Amino acid sequence: MIDGVRVAVVVPAHDVERWLGEVLETMPGFVDHVVVVDDGSRDATAAIARSWQARPSVAGARITLRRHARQRGVGAAIASGYRCACELGAEVVGVMAGDGQMHPADLQSVIAPVVAGEATYAKGNRLGHPRVWQLMPRGRLLGSWVLSWLTSLAAGIRVRDSQCGFTAVSARALGEIDLGRLWPSFGYPNDLIGTFALRAERIVEVPVEPVYRGQKSGLRPWHALSIGFVIGRVAVRRLRRSEGAR
Repeated sequence: MIDGVRVAVVVPAHDVERWLGEVLETMPGFVDHVVVVDDGSRDATAAIARSWQARPSVAGARITLRRHARQRGVGAAIASGYRCACELGAEVVGVMAGDGQMHPADLQSVIAPVVAGEATYAKGNRLGHPRVWQLMPRGRLLGSWVLSWLTSLAAGIRVRDSQCGFTAVSARALGEIDLGRLWPSFGYPNDLIGTFALRAERIVEVPVEPVYRGQKSGLRPWHALSIGFVIGRVAVRRLRRSEGAR
């Protein structure tokens, strides 16, 4: 716990046998529950999670494994993890990917605004890190900037790094939205930003360190089309709300 607040972290995992053990080993001690969601992996991802569960220690006892029989997408995996974390009694739920691209030392900073009640949803901001130009591939940096700009226009709020999946959210807010409608694949961060912005929930961003050590991204050029669709959907929902208010 932090300040008496029960914290869970959702770890979406698809074919991450190389990285998952390190993610679990370096998970900060203040995390009460670690929910690993194996999204239809074809490698030893689930077996590694089970081996950690079997350890006779606090580190093993706090791990819960959920499995999708087939790959449903990172957004769907996170939604499954959110549901499980809330069932376990978490009050604040973070997300750290199973591929090790999120630095565990940054977790406390990411969840702190939500723990303190200063925000509903906190997002990591890789573009705000002082060494982002040295640490983040140029293509990803440019793509993240463009998508963040478009998401800001669509949602009506300033977002500096919309695509960063290093997040924390209050369980109260999760209980008030339909997780079944969350976009299931790439584009889920934009969808969630739009959902919370429409509800006038407070969203804050926290600088985090970009981590790239040879991990392969599942993001492909054609995914930009689906992300663009999600951003457009966010804009349409906001426009309809504005027209309804008139």
